Amino acid sequence: MAWDGISEFVSVAETQSFTKASQQMGISTAQVSRQISELEKRLKTRLFYRTTRKVTLTEEGRLFYRHCRGLVDSLEAAEQAITNLQVKPQGKIKMTAPVTYGERHILPLLNDFMSLYEEVQITVNLSNDKLDLLEQGYDLAIRLGKLVDSTLMAKMLGQRTNYVCASPSYLAQHGSPVSLSDLHNHSCLLGTLDYWRFKEKGKDRHIRVSGTLRYNSGFGLVDAALKGLGIVQLPHYYVETHLQSGDLVVLLDEFSEPDEGIWAVYPQNRHLSPKIRLLVDYLSEHLK
Repeated sequence: MAWDGISEFVSVAETQSFTKASQQMGISTAQVSRQISELEKRLKTRLFYRTTRKVTLTEEGRLFYRHCRGLVDSLEAAEQAITNLQVKPQGKIKMTAPVTYGERHILPLLNDFMSLYEEVQITVNLSNDKLDLLEQGYDLAIRLGKLVDSTLMAKMLGQRTNYVCASPSYLAQHGSPVSLSDLHNHSCLLGTLDYWRFKEKGKDRHIRVSGTLRYNSGFGLVDAALKGLGIVQLPHYYVETHLQSGDLVVLLDEFSEPDEGIWAVYPQNRHLSPKIRLLVDYLSEHLK
């Protein structure tokens, strides 16, 4: 009896929704609501403020949540201790990764991983959005660049390098920029941001650039650069083969910012999962 409703309470507290909590736990919304109501009766206190649009913790609810989160973590750790005894990892892994990087680098490695561990089932959602791992039930996310502060665990899998480059034909016609200010005199091929990142005299610089073309596709920007339409700044996995062939030329290399991280990010309460740890280690080994 003492444990009844605790898992449901923690899930509702974290998702701020009875519906989302029910989806996360794989039970009905009515069952979640019933368990919470019984829990409040046992405690003789109200744990949530409920409106038609939002569910928030009361002061008593926030205090109770701080204790219950540790209880749920301990239970999951106990279950994982049993799972760790298994010789082979098994079970479902739900993960997300950026679209292009996921297609070119993550999915092929996942295919290799699954050929080694046939009892693992992996579902991947390729998205450039920063999805909420806890709310949407993800075990793992691949993220690129600088991480925002959060309660998530993270492990660096590798690094990416951003290059500014252009085709020889464009440079023959328009000349090569030798300073960051020279970019204002060039056609810059824009992605989702209207500035490019550099490092000058040890300081981060965000240079606002402009041009007649803007795509939310790295491949589209590469093609435009190859056809002499302007200068582009993109990660190495878009341009490295073209740099090696000479079809694109690196520019302003002395102002390049340091390499950025490629990260595996996962909720704290799942860091002991053997299948997650094994997958993260596998990705780390093959992406470095």
